Amino acid sequence: MRTSLRTARGARGALALVAAGALALTAAACGGGGGGGKSDDKPSASRSGSSDAIPQTVQLPKLNGQKLKVTAVWTGDEQKNFTKVLDEFSRRTGAEVAFVPSGDDMASFVGSKVAGGDPPDVAMLQQPGVLNEFAQKGWLKPLSGEVTAQLNKNFAKGWQDLGSHDGKQYGVYFKATNKSLVWYNTKIFDAAGAKEPRTWPDFLRTAQVIADFGVPPVSVAGADGWTLTDWFENIYLSQAGKEKYDQLTKHSLKWTDPSVKDALTTLGQLFGKKELLAGGNSGAINTQFPDSVTQTFIGGDKAKAAMVFEGDFAAVNIAGAKARLGKDAKVFPFPAVGPQAPVVTGGDVGVALKDGRAAQALLTFLASPDAAAIWAHQGGFLSANKNLDLAAYPDDVLRTIAKSLVAAGDDFRFDMSDQAPASFGAKPGQGEWKDLQDFLKNPGDVAGTQARLESDAAKAFKN
Repeated sequence: MRTSLRTARGARGALALVAAGALALTAAACGGGGGGGKSDDKPSASRSGSSDAIPQTVQLPKLNGQKLKVTAVWTGDEQKNFTKVLDEFSRRTGAEVAFVPSGDDMASFVGSKVAGGDPPDVAMLQQPGVLNEFAQKGWLKPLSGEVTAQLNKNFAKGWQDLGSHDGKQYGVYFKATNKSLVWYNTKIFDAAGAKEPRTWPDFLRTAQVIADFGVPPVSVAGADGWTLTDWFENIYLSQAGKEKYDQLTKHSLKWTDPSVKDALTTLGQLFGKKELLAGGNSGAINTQFPDSVTQTFIGGDKAKAAMVFEGDFAAVNIAGAKARLGKDAKVFPFPAVGPQAPVVTGGDVGVALKDGRAAQALLTFLASPDAAAIWAHQGGFLSANKNLDLAAYPDDVLRTIAKSLVAAGDDFRFDMSDQAPASFGAKPGQGEWKDLQDFLKNPGDVAGTQARLESDAAKAFKN
């Protein structure tokens, strides 16, 4: 996601909007009929998810006999839910769609397929930086008029800009995320007498209260380096501010800057106290993201941790732990380190790697409210599509997050690591992922971590 942050203008208003929405989440337990965005001429997706109840707002061509390969990093429940979207596309068009998991290293997977002469028709990329790299290499096909018409109708310009390169539109941001949320186990909070924190010092105090109660307070998914970049980015955005965030994103500011030292030192206040981490530092570095969520909720008041930080997509893992959103599991905004609480977003962008009507038709579908509604009512999904009926979401927690995201319009900050070249911000075992994993192992080594981050960034950005 390495475009310059054209979407960054006016972020202060977005921070207020999304933070205000997130602050309301913990009150979202019961009732409520689902929220704005509903119109009389658009049927809502039913709880059963049957295709006859899915809105049909877009015309798609008949593609009988055509075959499509679609790749994404999604596995487990996410793959299952995305497959339902593909199944509906097949039902409407007659095309045969095969899902091919890419693994975490999407750039290498697609690169190998392109080199072999058989790229997938459509790829769901997690980083704008990868989109830009693919476009520079000539691997991507520009979007058709039908796709861009859906984008213009359904998405704010900021999301369209993130899917473009050198003035051409290549991508559809089908799945969005709010990556500035902390989910917590209400039974442990209640038993420990803990309260939702609003600031970073309050967060550390709350964590200590829970640790003194006898439960590890924070579950960290250190085995997945991308989660550690999200920890850093939220702290950095709130502490250093939006201008330096944009500069560091583009590497016009070095990682040896004092502002990075400050952010790492702040993060070290958590990572440097092993009693605050589930399993200590060694346990955290071996914990993958799904486990970081489920171990926070499985067992109720006997769970292995009280809090877990990550985006709205954690809801699907919370559901897998048989915890009820709004009752067993509640959420608060990432605590403010500086004057304002941070809001960091992310997303998955669909791109075409082959010419043909089928690939463009699928992207047209993904840009419509129809496709978004299918996954939305399954949970663990957020859409920036402003014409998606909020009633499609299965609970008030997700409706509130989604409403805030759409209300932010163009004013948001996108995930920093996702905007860097893939070699720095998007590959397991190297670059920022590895450097921050090493920091989790040794949070006292701030200067060494800065030096490694700067060395790796300079190589990737070539400056």
